Amino acid sequence: MRLLIQRVTEASVTVEGKVIGQIGKGFLVFWGAKEGDTEKEADYLASKLCKLRVFEDDEGKMNRSLQEVGGRLLIVSQFTLYAGCKKGNRPNFMNAMRPEQSEPLYEYFLKQCEKEIPGVERGEFGADMKISLVNDGPVTIWMDTEEML
Repeated sequence: MRLLIQRVTEASVTVEGKVIGQIGKGFLVFWGAKEGDTEKEADYLASKLCKLRVFEDDEGKMNRSLQEVGGRLLIVSQFTLYAGCKKGNRPNFMNAMRPEQSEPLYEYFLKQCEKEIPGVERGEFGADMKISLVNDGPVTIWMDTEEML
């Protein structure tokens, strides 16, 4: 399972011209699952995400978590995080989890995050989404369950 996390001052997701998720200060998170991922990986990344300390403290150091600054989460499913680009110029998505397995795991991940951060916003699974954001810093962080051990 992978997360691409962007610290933002604002972010939104639009589907068919309608804003369906929007936050101010917080994290815009792109979420992807690979074949074989389970709730164990979702639990691990949800915990790490909600405790990630990349917001500035009074001394200007990245030392505060999302919870400590009252930040919000906007989580968007994105199977392209598992694009394989080794051969040729057209990516393949053979490692990405199939949608019928991935969607319940995405919903589970959202629920785990909601236990830590109230009012988690989301994209629409499988939809053509337009994402707007203002990256703060910029701060962009990659998390992968390959790092669990």
